[in-house]
Amino acid sequence: MKKGASALVTAAAVCAALALVACSAEAMEGARRSLTLCAQVLIPSLFPFFVISALLQELGLPSRLGRLAAPLMARLFGVSGSGCAALILGLMAGYPLGAASVAGLVQRGELSKAEGERLLGFCNNSGPAFMLGAAGAGVFGSLKAGLILYLSHIAAALLSGVLLSAGHRRRSYSLPEPAPIAPGAVPAAVLASVRNMLNVCGFVLAFGVAVAVLDAVGFLPTLTLRLSELTGLELSAARALMVGFFELGGGVGAMRGLAATPLNLAVCAAVIGWGGLSVHFQTAAVAGDMKTARHFAGRCLSAVFSFLLVLLLAPLAL
Repeated sequence: MKKGASALVTAAAVCAALALVACSAEAMEGARRSLTLCAQVLIPSLFPFFVISALLQELGLPSRLGRLAAPLMARLFGVSGSGCAALILGLMAGYPLGAASVAGLVQRGELSKAEGERLLGFCNNSGPAFMLGAAGAGVFGSLKAGLILYLSHIAAALLSGVLLSAGHRRRSYSLPEPAPIAPGAVPAAVLASVRNMLNVCGFVLAFGVAVAVLDAVGFLPTLTLRLSELTGLELSAARALMVGFFELGGGVGAMRGLAATPLNLAVCAAVIGWGGLSVHFQTAAVAGDMKTARHFAGRCLSAVFSFLLVLLLAPLAL
């Protein structure tokens, strides 16, 4: 790390420490909220999927599914058919299970590192439980709104994947050989899932505290007001964008009570598509030695595509 960058990081760390001391009560409350989120929502909803994902990989399902999906995956995304398993799990279970599934396939040799990095751009997505339950019914009081968000999210992920795979698509493909069943599959799956779950909760806790401190010092409220004035968004929607930049759950939760208008739904879709810096760090933690530049690009594209798709489709469906 260069001296200038090192000095900047050091200064930021010192400022963060001072802010924590000055706003210790708010930081503790942010930590409590994040721990509650982990205990009541994230662990019950994500951990079983982590175990199932790891177990299916240990049992060799991706290679078997890959033999069926190889033509489509090669022509659309230029990757092995085994990547289909990561795409399905990412769309069904939520952040960061798609990234964890890709990393597991790369480690087992069923995907190349280059294919894994490309898959990170569109296989790591939010799941239906969060979008239908938390966002649709919980925030907007409408399952239909949640369905619009989820379908647009899927379409945005696939569009992002096609765009990021330009120049890599191919007509020829090879069928993966069925992988042997690994001994001790269940213990290995549970241990790997515990590690991944700790990574997720750790970053949720860290960013929950960061958002609480930024609120306490007036940084987020000031930016929220300014964004609302510049864009004409309601304050709650503007706050959703500001908080959602850092942490997904708090960003979507900030829209609670707003009407399910096309614009409000589009803002919510953009927040979910981006995922928050917390999701980006969670992904980096589970991605192993893969570079995450394409994941960053994919989340930016997904946010834009989700916003536009919901803005276009919501007036027709509501």
